[in-house]
Amino acid sequence: MAQYHIEITETFDVPRQRVFDLFADHHRFGKLLGAPVKRIRDSDQADPNGVGSVRRIGIGPIGLEETVLHFEPGSLIEYTITSRSPIRHHVGRIRFDDTPDGQTRVHYTIRFEDIVPLTGKLVSSALEQGLRRGIRRVPELA
Repeated sequence: MAQYHIEITETFDVPRQRVFDLFADHHRFGKLLGAPVKRIRDSDQADPNGVGSVRRIGIGPIGLEETVLHFEPGSLIEYTITSRSPIRHHVGRIRFDDTPDGQTRVHYTIRFEDIVPLTGKLVSSALEQGLRRGIRRVPELA
């Protein structure tokens, strides 16, 4: 099976906490992606979107579920796909940092393997294009 890696780094003139809150809130994250996203299980931690929370992305049988693995308020979100999917070993990691000039840097990486040969290339391309398009909307949504 082939392995794929997506890496996106963007910098915004928006306070880090506002950017983090946009990515952390499952419903608002859906607005960023332009896809329906719904939290279907709350975290048992202080933030309902934290570790153990599950979000469903998409509609009906086309959708998938992601579970938050690590959650550091204001600085890190890490998640994995926990439902049936055409890919496996998917891990998404979103890091939020302040730049020396007071901006917010978002570093978003995704790693996964394909199950069916050659599908990973299509999934990777579509996922990266969708994320890049959505991330450009951070200033208007945060």
